[in-house]
Amino acid sequence: MSGLKVNEMTRKQIAAAVQAIPAGTDYVWDGESDDDRPLTKDEMRAGIAAAATRKRGRPVGSGNKEQVAIRFDREVLAAFRAGGPGWQTRMNDALRDWLRTHSPA
Repeated sequence: MSGLKVNEMTRKQIAAAVQAIPAGTDYVWDGESDDDRPLTKDEMRAGIAAAATRKRGRPVGSGNKEQVAIRFDREVLAAFRAGGPGWQTRMNDALRDWLRTHSPA
């Protein structure tokens, strides 16, 4: 199986090996990839602190946008949506660009 890591040690052997580690010992990761490196205690604490302060829900907006109900042709919406995520931002940018060269009235 992909991602399966097998250990030949029993639970008791692992517990004994962990208990035999001297306190305050620093370890150097000599693995092939930094992605596989285990987190240090400081990195773990920083991650826990960041998660504790993070607020749930939708991020706070910039405050310079207003939500409105507007109707567009299906073809216009389909063209912007075909570009994938971020289509509303692209539509806003296209309207802003149009305003640079045209009078809004």
